[in-house]
Amino acid sequence: MYYSNGNYEAFARPKKPADAAKKSAYIVGSGLAGLAAAAFLVRDGQVPGNQIHVFEELDLPGGSMDGILNEQRGYIIRGGREMEPHFETLWDLFRSIPTLENADVSVLDEFYWLNKADPSNSQTRVIEKRGNKLASDGQLTLSRQAIEEIAKLVLTSESQLDNVKINEVFGSDFFKSNFWLYWSTMFAFEPWASAMEMRRYLLRFVHHVGTLQNMSALKFTKYNQYESLVKPLIKYLQDHGVKFQYNTVVNNIVVKQNDTQKQAVKIELTVKNEKQTLDLTTDDLVFVTNGSITESTTYGDNEHPAPQTHPIGASWELWEKLAAQDPTFGQPAKFYQDIPEANWTMSATCTFSDDRIIPYIQKITGKDPRSGSIVTSGPVSIRDSNWLLGISISRQPHFQQQKSNELIVWLYGLFSDQPGNYIHKKIADCNGQEICEEFLYHIGVPENQIAEIAQAANSIPIHMPYITSYFMSRQAGDRPLVVPKGSQNLAFIGNFAETKRDTVFTTEYSVRTAMEAVYQLLDVDRGVPEVFDSAFDLRTILSALYYLNDKKRLAELPLNQVEKVGLNAFLKKIHGTYLEEIFKAEKLL
Repeated sequence: MYYSNGNYEAFARPKKPADAAKKSAYIVGSGLAGLAAAAFLVRDGQVPGNQIHVFEELDLPGGSMDGILNEQRGYIIRGGREMEPHFETLWDLFRSIPTLENADVSVLDEFYWLNKADPSNSQTRVIEKRGNKLASDGQLTLSRQAIEEIAKLVLTSESQLDNVKINEVFGSDFFKSNFWLYWSTMFAFEPWASAMEMRRYLLRFVHHVGTLQNMSALKFTKYNQYESLVKPLIKYLQDHGVKFQYNTVVNNIVVKQNDTQKQAVKIELTVKNEKQTLDLTTDDLVFVTNGSITESTTYGDNEHPAPQTHPIGASWELWEKLAAQDPTFGQPAKFYQDIPEANWTMSATCTFSDDRIIPYIQKITGKDPRSGSIVTSGPVSIRDSNWLLGISISRQPHFQQQKSNELIVWLYGLFSDQPGNYIHKKIADCNGQEICEEFLYHIGVPENQIAEIAQAANSIPIHMPYITSYFMSRQAGDRPLVVPKGSQNLAFIGNFAETKRDTVFTTEYSVRTAMEAVYQLLDVDRGVPEVFDSAFDLRTILSALYYLNDKKRLAELPLNQVEKVGLNAFLKKIHGTYLEEIFKAEKLL
């Protein structure tokens, strides 16, 4: 396998790999990574679809890609994955997947046209004091020390960040900044999270520093991601004969090893409470989604909190059994055990038909939420919320079945250990109506109307014990390589597998690991698109410097006398050169 960029490789089709017709594939998990692996096996590996098998422990596919209309509960969204133009493998995949409505239009086409016509642009990123825009919204408010800490982290080798936490590399100035508020609420970082992961994010998304305050770089699907991405992908795979087996738990994969090779030889599984085994040959490829952020999810309703007790979950148990066979298969306990109490575990989906909340949403967003245009363009964060409550309202309707008088709001609270400001309970202890009341309070609804509006709404609290487990502080080797060294037919896919430079908690990471796994095990002769190289682009770095300093030119920076002398000497040196042109283009001169 090798990496590439440019449309020469992107538009090319690989030759059929040797022995592709003889291969069979067994994919554990039908989340985006598993579905993408199946699609790449079909499209690029040219493996017959009826020789590809997908095992799913639930009774429907999709993994963590939301949402769904549940007949008993109503509309449910556990979360949403933000997307951007430089998700290279994601768009490589969906350029080949037709929409459900028109076989001549790809999912990428639909997505591209939609976001051209209705681009993301948040008029309010942060509110406080019951629905009022934060006075400094739009500024990053980073001190010089905080900027230097960002630069130091970026310049630190990843090898020096084993088990280091974010709050061990940044001081109090950084955590008081709007930059941290924007960053943490957009990506779900907590102060205790991995500094290694934070560094990857800074490098991966440095080209978005200038749009953190308005999120104009983000792109969104027509409906929820299950309907817009997963369902077309499922149909594509079914049309090619891929076999899906639901209510199936993979209990273990037995791996035979010698000094140089690892070979998966048996799959042990439970199908509808019946134990089965599947013997594997050298032509059988196995792709394992190890771990899951939505494993053991529980749900409440208007009157009941979501239960907080849960079993460990089959995806984690499988990874533990694999890891017990070989240390190169990772350290699962690092991610699902000892998660700090002050983390994000809760979200809620609120469905309103009461128009009284419309003026409060319009005041915050400047948009009519029923106009069909994207409403919040990502999260609106409530700065003075004890839960650090976030609000996200996508294009309405967010579900194809949604009624015209229904408005769906997704809420999440990043601090699960604090009592609310209006409801004096931890968010995990609240029922749906109480979470809804806290939201209504913070957007400015009069207190004498809050209970009535919340009672009429349908609010589903959702407890996800592992939702932040991607960000647990880690070290090299805690996540297994996509294809561990010496593995002949076993690969790991998804956000708990390890690939270079890219960032977890993204759709891109799921698809990238799937592509790398298929290309390695089948020896597909086509380049895997590189992670976007913004971190190596001088223009992007200079632009980020401009925005990190809240749009100050070099002459306006708070420099000491020695630094000013050095800057003047540098500017004289580059005067009249191409380098000066670049500095001017990025507004530093």
